[in-house]
Amino acid sequence: MPIPDSVPVVVVGGGPAGSTAATLIAQRGHRVVLFERERFPRFHIGESLIPETFWVLRRLNMLPKLRASHFVKKYSVQFVAQTGRLSEPFYFMDHRPHESSQTWQVLRSEFDAMMLQNAQEHGVEVHHGVRVLDVLFEGSRAVGVRVQLADGSRRQVRSQVVVDASGQSSLIMSRLGLREWDPVLKKAALWTYWEGAQRDGGRDEGATLVLQVQGKRGWFWYIPLHDNIVSVGVVADYEYLFKNRPQRSHEAIYFEEVDRCPGLKPRLAQARRAADFYAAKEYSYRSRQAAGDGWVLVGDAFGFLDPLYSSGVLLALRSGEMAADAVADGLEANDTSERVLRRWEPAFVQGMERMRRLVCEYYDGFSFGRFVKQHPQYKGHLTDLLIGDLFRDSVDEVFPLIDAMKAQQGATAE
Repeated sequence: MPIPDSVPVVVVGGGPAGSTAATLIAQRGHRVVLFERERFPRFHIGESLIPETFWVLRRLNMLPKLRASHFVKKYSVQFVAQTGRLSEPFYFMDHRPHESSQTWQVLRSEFDAMMLQNAQEHGVEVHHGVRVLDVLFEGSRAVGVRVQLADGSRRQVRSQVVVDASGQSSLIMSRLGLREWDPVLKKAALWTYWEGAQRDGGRDEGATLVLQVQGKRGWFWYIPLHDNIVSVGVVADYEYLFKNRPQRSHEAIYFEEVDRCPGLKPRLAQARRAADFYAAKEYSYRSRQAAGDGWVLVGDAFGFLDPLYSSGVLLALRSGEMAADAVADGLEANDTSERVLRRWEPAFVQGMERMRRLVCEYYDGFSFGRFVKQHPQYKGHLTDLLIGDLFRDSVDEVFPLIDAMKAQQGATAE
């Protein structure tokens, strides 16, 4: 398929945010060209989907593919204290008896390839192995991209809108100096994969576990995947995880933290490590703005939030969806100004901020069990946040109660 000289929409990056935006814009009848520098499938972390992804996946016509897949079905999330004591599981179906309450634990290399293939089936022109070198601007307006093809040749492609879904490198954010690092969530992650690790039965088989490390210095994710593989990773402050340790290797650090996690060690006792160790700085950040004249940022190109509640794919899908609607509306009104393309930003940021607040509360020692015991009538609101229902004002009712509980604990401590 030849690369055009000019097209209404260029999407940079074929991850979940880019493929979502591209698919939904194409569904509205607009020509979309997507450039992806890698050839899929490719490795990526972020395997656990939360229930609210259902609604975007339905718009994308992805649900039949997921239902037919071998991905492990996920019905709940469960928290494990630093002592190894398990909390009461948060079963999504008990809270909201709807198909959306069953989701999946996905291998991202396969899931992302499915999403990109789905975009092609909806008419998106996908070009693999093409690197976007720069976004072209005339004044403050984005007018296209400069790309490098697999043979090393370079060319320009003009467009009315550039959707930047280039991930954490974020072409436009970096060029315009828009990145703002989170002053609190300065975390890092270290992970690997295990074969034959303990798997619970019944509807707990696909549960995401969040296991606290002794001293509450960090936490492990435990995500059961298909083919008897479990993804197990630790998240903690970067300084704590990687600095001032006698053994600096990833393997030594990882097993030091496993030894500090009573809830995890028995689950790995009969398991065999099935992959190398991976490490990443999980510093949270956000762009000062989500769009400008002729450009929008989606997914990690707009912001990254700590992975505690597995919100990454949801935020990618929702930002892709909301931005796509704004782009399609702008094309149809012949107005792709910042005013039009940025209109979705306040609602999205508010939802992202609700998830960030819940993340910060966990790191501050917030106890889900204690909260539910004191306020059982608000367990539903808490579950709404955990499933990713972030864009309703009513869920904010839990935050004053959390503040009051923290104040009460502080007064007791004094």
